[in-house]
Amino acid sequence: MFIFTALLSVLLSVLVLVRPVLIQKTVDSHIKSFDAEGLLFMTIILIAFLLLESVVEFLFGFFGNLIGQKVIKDLRNQVFKHVLNFRLKHFDNTPIGQLVTRTVSDIETIAELFSEGILIIISDILKIGFIIGYMFYKQWDLALITLIPIPLLFLATSVFKQIIKKAFQEVREEVSKLNTFVQEHVTGMSVVQIFNREEMEAKRFYEINGRHRDAHIKTVFAYSVFFPVVDILQAASISILVWYGFIEVAKFQTTPGTLFSFVLFIHMLYRPIRQLADRFNTLQMGMVSSERVFRLLDTQDSTTDDGTQDCKNLNGNVEFKNVWFAYNNEEWVLKNISFKINKGESLALVGATGAGKSSIINLIGRYYDINKGEITIDGVNIKNIQLEQLRKYIASVLQDVFLFSDTIYNNITLHSNEITEQQVIEASKKVGAHEFISKLPSQYQFNVKERGTLLSAGQRQLISFVRAYVHQPRILILDEATSSIDSESEKMIQHAIEVLTKERTSIIVAHRLSTVQKATKIIVVDKGEIVECGNHDDLLKLNGYYKKLYDYQFNDKVYS
Repeated sequence: MFIFTALLSVLLSVLVLVRPVLIQKTVDSHIKSFDAEGLLFMTIILIAFLLLESVVEFLFGFFGNLIGQKVIKDLRNQVFKHVLNFRLKHFDNTPIGQLVTRTVSDIETIAELFSEGILIIISDILKIGFIIGYMFYKQWDLALITLIPIPLLFLATSVFKQIIKKAFQEVREEVSKLNTFVQEHVTGMSVVQIFNREEMEAKRFYEINGRHRDAHIKTVFAYSVFFPVVDILQAASISILVWYGFIEVAKFQTTPGTLFSFVLFIHMLYRPIRQLADRFNTLQMGMVSSERVFRLLDTQDSTTDDGTQDCKNLNGNVEFKNVWFAYNNEEWVLKNISFKINKGESLALVGATGAGKSSIINLIGRYYDINKGEITIDGVNIKNIQLEQLRKYIASVLQDVFLFSDTIYNNITLHSNEITEQQVIEASKKVGAHEFISKLPSQYQFNVKERGTLLSAGQRQLISFVRAYVHQPRILILDEATSSIDSESEKMIQHAIEVLTKERTSIIVAHRLSTVQKATKIIVVDKGEIVECGNHDDLLKLNGYYKKLYDYQFNDKVYS
């Protein structure tokens, strides 16, 4: 398609010569001799060529834009798939708005490389080449006189190109900052309003938006100077041509038709040269955007997947062997962690905030990779298991439940074709979510809107339990699943936990010790290290860290 469109640009460049040549012959051969019949014939030919040129122009524009749209569709798919495979650590360090800019507006700019950039530039350069070539072929002295201001035009174009390139780089940077700011503040609007920061955040937005405006004004200023310069130089070319041409006509060295055609050639020559600067600007914008997009594509920050073993017959025996982990260099979050949990057992992780509990569970699905030690499932190092297979049989229920702006059914199945509606309903009944879902308008087809804002915290949590249940995990992770709900909802969640953990390997992170008392094994974590390990009764007898946590939550004497 690109080659076909490029050939159309060649044809268009040839057709652009036809009208001035026909007009020259019409003036010299038919108008001059008052040949009405010949004039009519030439007019019909001119109209025919004009229609042909219009058809070619349409095909050229249509296919040029079609190429651009096909390219950005493929490129956007590739970028989004690449982003999906990034490790969670990448999202910890990269503003979401920046990734949105790369995936949406930057790629949109790349489309203009084809619709308004490369192909148009090829066409314009060919037009300029054919026009100048024909002018020299027809009458070299008129051509030279006409082209006297051209060096000044190229100099102005070169300066304009440099200024506009720098200005548009600033524009793209400011667009990225603008997107990042809006993304973060719309997402965190509750914090802004709770702390009465509307005025302050509005002022910050005004500043960022002001810089974005200033960057655009630089481009506007460049255009405002450049286009009048081009118009002046074009007028100068026509003036010189008319002055010299009439002298040549008087000497019978040229014809009025030739002079008339050269005036048309000047208009046809300056228009693509004037637009060429704009095209190069579009090309530079596209190159700047493509450089940023390809830098993102070249970023290798995904979890390495060298595993060859599948885990279709996974039992769920999890073991940590002397595991050390740090998010940054050697600022150890976990130090020499070792434990084992067998199929069907439940392991509870307790400890203060920041002790390393959530870090432990993030390592099992390889959302982060350990620095030292080994994690095995059924005796196989998790790095040797295919990543897709490993995560397929692990399900997590998190404290902050994320629901997409979609139906309850799609939020549960996550658009999986393997899960039927009947399975969803049965799972909801077992977990205890069916009753409230059936009372909603449209029931399972009820749209929960962005992040599930139309549901209560307890309802969102129950949906996340159903989501985990229908995917039939072998290993279940509950991360503070009861911390953000009221006591009435907690009873429902406790029932859901019992249903979900039955005959599954379960790892439970909780501050509320009522959630973990029935666990097969409880591990107390403090400052990244295991300080106590055992069941509920054994840990109470130790009269240590766990006992203090228990007394704090359940012993009234603490508060007397």
